Amino acid sequence: MGSAMASSLLRAGYTVIGYDLLPARLQQHRRAGGQVASTCADVAEGADIVIASLPSADALLEVAFALSQSPEPKAQSPRARIVIETSTLPIAVKEEARGRLAGAGVTLLDCPLSGTGAQARTGDLVVYASGHRAAYRRAVPVLEAFARAHYYVGAFGAGSKTKFVANLLVAIHNVASAEALVLAMKAGLDPAMVLKVVTAGVGSSRVLEVRGPMIVKGDYSRATMKLDVWRKDMAIIADFAREVGCPTPLFAATAPIYQSAIATGRGAEDTAAVTVVLERLAGVNRRDDVLASADSVNSSR
Repeated sequence: MGSAMASSLLRAGYTVIGYDLLPARLQQHRRAGGQVASTCADVAEGADIVIASLPSADALLEVAFALSQSPEPKAQSPRARIVIETSTLPIAVKEEARGRLAGAGVTLLDCPLSGTGAQARTGDLVVYASGHRAAYRRAVPVLEAFARAHYYVGAFGAGSKTKFVANLLVAIHNVASAEALVLAMKAGLDPAMVLKVVTAGVGSSRVLEVRGPMIVKGDYSRATMKLDVWRKDMAIIADFAREVGCPTPLFAATAPIYQSAIATGRGAEDTAAVTVVLERLAGVNRRDDVLASADSVNSSR
């Protein structure tokens, strides 16, 4: 997600200073025309607006500490530094990071994203921004450089709450899409045909449009969201729902299906791999179907 946003910002004409723990990511960024920093603190020293895209709570707190220790940007901008935090993490962790940064005069915006890594590469992201409104207004040109839409949703933390709601729907729609197409296969229908006609009607969803083609092919290797990463998001949503005292029966019903897919060694695959679990429950043997289809094509030739 971070490298995709960096690419969009470079295309928009921004100077982008990047840092990642993985040397390959840094090399990729340099080849794309970006500048490479040796630490995350060096990123902040070179820019007054920083974007964080991080995999864990620990990573965010470490970055917040490093940024709080970083000197003022070399450009000596009179404007206070802003950190646009785009990760999906518990609100309490973001609040802690916000406090660390505030002590150094840095404003943290809670700005989680709606969209997959593949969508990020085409700028097809939506930002749920929350926090200091004046800082958000300053950040708008940057947000518009890597997202197709952005919304200010309220005080700090409201962005994450909105993202939890959105991801709850994604969790349900993803399993629902797989279940529907498995039903089509079990009924002897061509899943590609069903996907085409259903997405043209009211039964469609953005998740079905994005993941339906994977389900039709039965290939989940090019992950837009890995199951192992999604497990973290599922846990955050479940904890949040418990905290506010809201039952989420449909969301809860999807959890064992995701867990089963991970248990079969598919953690590095796309979340659409839950289809495999549902196929097994339905007694659908895709390999036999594909071989039969191939034999039929060969015979007609």
